[in-house]
Amino acid sequence: MKISKDGLLVLLLLLGLRTATYGQKAQVEALMNRYRTKDNFNGTVLIAKKGKIDYLTYIGLANREDSIKYSSKTRFHIFSATKTFTAALIMQLYEQGKIQLDSSIAIYYPEYQGEAAHKATIRDLLTYSSGRDNKEMREIAEAYNSTIWPVDSFITRYCSERLVRQPGTRFDYNNGDFILLGKIIERLYGQSFQEVLRQKILTPLGMRNTDYLHHEDVIAHLDKGYFNSSSSPVTFSRPTNYYIDNYFSAGAMYSTPQDLLLFDRALFHHSLLKKETVQLMLTPYKSLGDVAFGFWVYPKQIGASQYVVAERQGYGYGHHTNWVHLIDQDVTLIIMSNSNTVDPNKMRWEVLSTYLKGSISK
Repeated sequence: MKISKDGLLVLLLLLGLRTATYGQKAQVEALMNRYRTKDNFNGTVLIAKKGKIDYLTYIGLANREDSIKYSSKTRFHIFSATKTFTAALIMQLYEQGKIQLDSSIAIYYPEYQGEAAHKATIRDLLTYSSGRDNKEMREIAEAYNSTIWPVDSFITRYCSERLVRQPGTRFDYNNGDFILLGKIIERLYGQSFQEVLRQKILTPLGMRNTDYLHHEDVIAHLDKGYFNSSSSPVTFSRPTNYYIDNYFSAGAMYSTPQDLLLFDRALFHHSLLKKETVQLMLTPYKSLGDVAFGFWVYPKQIGASQYVVAERQGYGYGHHTNWVHLIDQDVTLIIMSNSNTVDPNKMRWEVLSTYLKGSISK
């Protein structure tokens, strides 16, 4: 069979692209082998292009006591990545006209007694700039480790302090602002946060391995978190007791890399929210450290090229979630682990730099 010159050129280009793609995967795999052998990385790494998985690996142990390896069945604690789900639920209410970003907390939560009630807005909560005295972060051991607090009691005790600065003027990372958002979601729907989360995001997107977590829940294949000695990546200890319930809409979820990719695709491909809503959600506030609603968004040099990055992190008691989406390339990286042997904030850029070399990023 004869092939025309044009056909031959197309065939060579396709073969070249396939070779480059497989070559980059091999380099990523070599990099992950280094993280496995040198740094004792335990967890998973997923890379997707245009919403389709291009690379996925599971490394190490999800449960050290019983020597259970990470696998496609494993579910991961995602801690503050929960905040992006909360932000998406707020933006759904915004689309429905049930919430205004520049209305005060008290409009939607009149029982709230903090000084921020009539002064801080929904926008301020979404950008960690409510101006509250963040008692829940200052007294973190008491707030999260000592006892279970009903949400209303937690808010009264830890999130209702005086204002220490004018709302909207300074970024100050905390959990309380998103706990207040979760309470507002409950009031507007008349349902629990978990019920709303399931009905509005998890069930429609088919996220069957993602849910809200209570401390007494028995969840199959849920990983355990570990601290490790700074002098040795193979010496581990278990964190102190804590109550995941107290993190509420700021950090009480678990998920998998595949499920997080479903959420990523729904957001960035505009099937969960309208395009203009997502654009609003992803608009960074430069004066507040490039924070957006549920993400940070900023330009980033990776390798030899510049990209626009939307990223979200979650950390707690040894568990890490690091989620990066390159908006202009539609590339997603999800790193999840259960120990501190590797800093995923550094690891993510090395993984992406390796992956993006050559034709695969075009």
